[in-house]
Amino acid sequence: MPHPEDLYRLDPDLPELDRPVLLHSLDGFVDAGSVGSQVREQLFEHLPKRIIVTFDTDPLIDYRSRRPIMTFDRDHWSGYEPLSLVVYVMEDTAGTPFLLLTGPEPDVSWEAFTAAVRSLIERFDVRLTVGVHGIPMGVPHTRPIGLTPHATRVELIEDYKPWLNKVQVPGSASALLELRLGEAGRDAVGFAVHVPHYLSQAEYPTAAVAALEALEGVTGLRLPADDLRTAAEVTDREIREQVEGSEEVAKVVTALEQQYDAYAGAADRENLLADDAEMPTADELGAEFERFLAERERKEP
Repeated sequence: MPHPEDLYRLDPDLPELDRPVLLHSLDGFVDAGSVGSQVREQLFEHLPKRIIVTFDTDPLIDYRSRRPIMTFDRDHWSGYEPLSLVVYVMEDTAGTPFLLLTGPEPDVSWEAFTAAVRSLIERFDVRLTVGVHGIPMGVPHTRPIGLTPHATRVELIEDYKPWLNKVQVPGSASALLELRLGEAGRDAVGFAVHVPHYLSQAEYPTAAVAALEALEGVTGLRLPADDLRTAAEVTDREIREQVEGSEEVAKVVTALEQQYDAYAGAADRENLLADDAEMPTADELGAEFERFLAERERKEP
């Protein structure tokens, strides 16, 4: 395994940081409702940022599965855009610095990658590492957004009620990072935001707002969310119109509401992971919503 510090390059002008928070959001793993990408876009649009760490993607990324963009100009290749896996230093709306690790999830060398991130956490004396993404769940959009929290210490998430018992799921580099940080005695938290399975293929701003609020709650950072709240109001109104205009969709939502309320009220409830029991599939219902929203966008001036 390569030495962890060989996997990245530090900016020569590093800022002075006082035990910052490190947020991480990587592309490539499950992100229902584009929760992670919406959070990143919101932060990038409203907060100052500067790259201070650049990872060498050659030993981490399978370019045949995620090919970088190249520019062909008439009779020659004129440009190459390497995939960017970086750490930004940013400031929240109160001027508090924090770090954001973002880019493509490594395809290989997860242990080397997590060791490299750990070395950065130690270098910057990061006090808390936090990740967030969306997962599809068999829940209706008419109920409050739920979260599945996880952490290296239960005290970090004691305000949250767990939704799941013990399960085995496909891994991710972010999950491995949290596991290794816990083994090293470092504080880390993650939030899987519950997105209605029929909305998982489209952007769902309501879930992204819940993600930002969870990040604020656990880190103490002040993060911008007004744009997302406005987008959430518009999207929720459009979804409500779609439900009211389709008897089939309304029946499915009602069934999910009954299922949700039964599970939420039962002491021995099972998990709310999406299933296909006697109702249209997530793809079918999601396609119907996407068609409706696309038609709405075309009608807008």
